[in-house]
Amino acid sequence: MSEFKVHHHVSELMNLLGVRSTDSVGAEVYTEMLLKNTTPYITTQVSAHHAKRKIAESTQTPIEFFAKYDDMKSRNVRDLDALVYFFAKLCEEDQTKEFLAKNARDKADAAGMTLLPHGKITSQLPAPGTKMTEQELSEIKDKLLKEAKAVSATTSSEFLRKAIREKQMKRNVNIPLQPEWLFQRPSLTLDFIVGVDGPTDHNIVALGTLPVALQEQAILDDILCCMQGIEGKYILARALTERYAPKEFMIDQSLDPSLQELVKRVLPMCSNYSTVVRFIEEKAAFEYGLVNHALSAAMRTLIKDYMVLVAQLEHQYRLGTLSLQKLWFYIQPTLRTLEILASVSNSINRGECIGGAVLSLLHEKTSTLIGDAKSQELCLYLTQSACVPYFEILEKWIYKGIISDPYTEFLVEENETIQKEKLQEEYNDAYWEQHYTICRERIPVFLETMADKILNTGKYLNVVRLCARDVKCPYAEEIVYTLKERRYYDQIDKAYHYASRLLLDLLMEEKELMARIRSIKHYFLLDKGDFMVQFMDMTEEEMKQNIEDIMPTRLESLLELALRTSTANVDPFKDDLRVDLLPYDLITQLFKILTIDTKLEKDYKVDPTDLHLSGLESFSFDYVVKWPVSLVLNRKALTRYQMLFRHLFYCKHVERQLCSVWIGSKSAKSSSLQWSRWYSSAFALRQRMLNFVQNFEYYMMFEVVEPNWHIFGHNMETVSNVDDVLAYHTDFLNNCLKDCMLTNPDLLKIVHKLMMVCVTFSNFIQRLNQSTSVEREVDRLTQATLQATGNERREDSQKKKAATKVVTEHVDQLASSENFERTIHNFDTNFSRLLVDLLDKIMDFSSTNYEHKLFNILYRLDFNGFYTERLEAKSAERVRLDASVSSGSSSSGSWPTATFTSQRPDTARYVPGIHRNLPGES
Repeated sequence: MSEFKVHHHVSELMNLLGVRSTDSVGAEVYTEMLLKNTTPYITTQVSAHHAKRKIAESTQTPIEFFAKYDDMKSRNVRDLDALVYFFAKLCEEDQTKEFLAKNARDKADAAGMTLLPHGKITSQLPAPGTKMTEQELSEIKDKLLKEAKAVSATTSSEFLRKAIREKQMKRNVNIPLQPEWLFQRPSLTLDFIVGVDGPTDHNIVALGTLPVALQEQAILDDILCCMQGIEGKYILARALTERYAPKEFMIDQSLDPSLQELVKRVLPMCSNYSTVVRFIEEKAAFEYGLVNHALSAAMRTLIKDYMVLVAQLEHQYRLGTLSLQKLWFYIQPTLRTLEILASVSNSINRGECIGGAVLSLLHEKTSTLIGDAKSQELCLYLTQSACVPYFEILEKWIYKGIISDPYTEFLVEENETIQKEKLQEEYNDAYWEQHYTICRERIPVFLETMADKILNTGKYLNVVRLCARDVKCPYAEEIVYTLKERRYYDQIDKAYHYASRLLLDLLMEEKELMARIRSIKHYFLLDKGDFMVQFMDMTEEEMKQNIEDIMPTRLESLLELALRTSTANVDPFKDDLRVDLLPYDLITQLFKILTIDTKLEKDYKVDPTDLHLSGLESFSFDYVVKWPVSLVLNRKALTRYQMLFRHLFYCKHVERQLCSVWIGSKSAKSSSLQWSRWYSSAFALRQRMLNFVQNFEYYMMFEVVEPNWHIFGHNMETVSNVDDVLAYHTDFLNNCLKDCMLTNPDLLKIVHKLMMVCVTFSNFIQRLNQSTSVEREVDRLTQATLQATGNERREDSQKKKAATKVVTEHVDQLASSENFERTIHNFDTNFSRLLVDLLDKIMDFSSTNYEHKLFNILYRLDFNGFYTERLEAKSAERVRLDASVSSGSSSSGSWPTATFTSQRPDTARYVPGIHRNLPGES
């Protein structure tokens, strides 16, 4: 069962029990626990019998429980023994039983119902004729109304469950229409024609008036008729009370008692014959599927042999050598045969079995007859015959990747609404996961353990076929049912290994999957540094514009130019790279994903037209992928690559902005003006920001992406099937997203705010530099002076001195003003506060979730202990608040999971889980 289904069932159970609002853990934790602790239930007769006995001992109605169990077992209810085993374990949990009982009482009280059995309610009613007061009458009325409400509620819920179950079981098959005459001619049957409960010929002489010898001859003639499904003179068939009820007979009561006793022993065989014939004629209809058709044909063959026996007995009767005792002797083997056939027919009819359910029932019957060789041989014949069409579908699936299932019986179901063309459009893995799925109720029990391999084998071959390749499995052999399951297990294993290797070779060798993923890494994960720098230089002006003003064709042209003029030119797949302008920024996209099914989801449902985005905020790469590589590089995977790219790309942009500030700072330092001293605080802040951004980039590139890529590449060298390729690739992307803090909303918010502070600071300094560009003005005047005449040079020299004086005074005024100092101080305060918050959150998250990789960036950003005192003060404040809350509530508070120590090595300054005693604390 998939994780999604387990989570859904857990949520439904919590809703039914009414614990969702009071439970502080959540369905996700329970789902994870179930998935980790799930083990296959191996049923045995001993364990099932022990479980039944334990439930019977704890229930007040053991007889009704056993009757219900036997009824469900005869109908071949799937996983019945596993359910009984679970109930038996539940009987040992007193606390759970008390909770369930209380929950049922609360629900009954809320609905105005009662949980008392009907028998107790009626037993409390007074005897007829008893005089009652109006109050007593009102109490009885309320009690009966409550009981009636409970009955109606139960009936309606049962009806609803049945309707839902029937809807789920409804099969989408095209059944050919059968001619009307088939149903209008009642004599077209080998079964008894429905008669009446009494003799139709009143001239028949009672058997009691005849000698015993003549009675025997007369009754023999009737028995031979009944053995063929024809009523006799003295043995009449009753009309059926139910559709699948056994046929009952009436015998002339004047018959000799000894003969009558022998007749009663023979007639069950006639009743079984009627059951088998009705089963054969009914299951031969189209809607019952190929498996039932094959089983009916096998039974029809046995009925033909039975008819041969009847003909031989009739020949003996005509010769006058057949007696009732001889008849009883001759039919002994046939009695058991028809009994088994009738038992199989009744079980299939009661369970309404089709396809794999029929094979499961036959397999279990064959296995249970291990002590009766002849009976087991008969069931083995029936099972092998019924398996033939099912195994033909199986062979076509595992040897060719084709499903030919006209009556929807096979364990693999095709969803034709999900097409491979949607892989590049929809954000899901629907095609690979849902185009072909396993239908659990159609799996024969003897193929249960191989179901996933059967599904994957056909899926692999189907992908190869869709690539216009002819599939010829060298291990294709006929699969025959046998009690030794290892035989066809080996055949399925061989087909599976061939199919997985065939598709893997197609993807890895012919379609060059790893080369394509490596190509995506070059561009989306900034692996080609010179290409990215060149592209950002070319598109700098475009990225500053609003998204409505950007021409995608111009970006495409610039991308093409950057690809052709960088080392990316040697990439054979560079032409598949595209430019994509998304209608939302990275933060909005990530929070829309992270807040799905949470209370904050509605906060991020923003109309794209309300977002006024720049080219930088909306820009991303896209990649054209064709079938069958799109199985791995589907839209879901490409979206993850895009999120990583946008995160890295924006960090790279922030670094470029800060470097531009650094260049401006260099020109300010080298100038002859005296105002550069006012910029010292801004220079120091810029260097701290640059240090943060560069270390953050280094961490993501070399401590997240590259190690995960190395693990991914190593796993791909030993991969054996496409499912493993998908799993490894998904793990690679998920680990990168997680370690780059893109899956943690708290850390992501702080990182985004830090980047915004850096960009705002860069814009502020650059605007200031533009308004005070002394050197550019001086250079312009110098060039003009060199090209001018003598008089013009003197005039330009005076202008140069005047401009220098004006600009210098303007700069001195700006730099010495309180506004400038206060602005820089605000930037410094905000940046330091956010950075300390980020380091503190990283420390707390890493310690509580045991994600120690984030410690690497912690050590890098605080390599010299610059932020240690602030972090220790923040940690101490948290401890003090926790202690005050703990003392105020008179309960012991929990210490933080991580803080800083006073004694730490220089290379690793943080030690999780160890607390530092603050000054004044013991």
